[in-house]
Amino acid sequence: MNMNLDLVLITGMSGSGKSVALHALEDAGYYCVDNLPPELLTAFIALQHEQQATRVAIAMDVRSGVSLPIVPQQLEALRADGVSLRSLFLDATTDALLRRYSETRRRHPLSRQESRTDVPEQHRVLVQAIELERELLADLRDGADVIDTSLIRPAQLQSYIKGLISAPQNALTLVFESFAFKRGVPLDADYVFDVRMLPNPHYVPTLRALTGRDEPVIEWLREHDDVARMFDDIEQFLTHWLDALARDHRSYVTVAIGCTGGQHRSVFLVEQLARAFGARWGALKRHRELDA
Repeated sequence: MNMNLDLVLITGMSGSGKSVALHALEDAGYYCVDNLPPELLTAFIALQHEQQATRVAIAMDVRSGVSLPIVPQQLEALRADGVSLRSLFLDATTDALLRRYSETRRRHPLSRQESRTDVPEQHRVLVQAIELERELLADLRDGADVIDTSLIRPAQLQSYIKGLISAPQNALTLVFESFAFKRGVPLDADYVFDVRMLPNPHYVPTLRALTGRDEPVIEWLREHDDVARMFDDIEQFLTHWLDALARDHRSYVTVAIGCTGGQHRSVFLVEQLARAFGARWGALKRHRELDA
């Protein structure tokens, strides 16, 4: 069965934003199905082929329970049949998931605990459910492109999803992401570079309120040899290994650049690296602390 079908599989942790991702794909013209049982995946794709569908998005998660282990083999079979497949895994820190469940007062799908007034016990049971979910989804995470939703707004997530699906699939895509170490390292990073040792525009009063995308900051950072040396080191490292990553059939590689506040140095380097690598590989930019 050889088909011209673009399939996006959305998986991930409960509370990580899968419904937001599906809405973004629906807006982009995909026919979306939530919580499809894995046992029905092959038959569903065959039906879409018969109906000459071209863009389909499916969400699967831990609610599928004991059927999850069969999904990786199904995905390989679909690829062998000519399906253009992208698998996205939405993740978040345990603290972020706990906060979201507390705010929405929803029950975790793996939590069997009935409603109680014992708040510490509820917290313990929820943490256990999240940890169990991570174990059950580990194989799906390993084979997917991960998006860390811990510190991003729904609008940011929608933008990230649309950017990923618009990237060409026949070539490796680099995702350069700036972040602030004080807010944590992104879970989706394949490589993390710490640039906090570089000269900091934050201590220049006229530059403090600006960002690494503003020309005065760009000019100031370009005057420092250490900044140029850091750029060269990162560029050389990636250039050396990108061909090997492409041969390993990677779709996306996320390179996270972190400084103290995620406003100046990391933003500047992300912009410069995306420009340098964009011509050959295709590059996306994210500024976790700036994008809203």
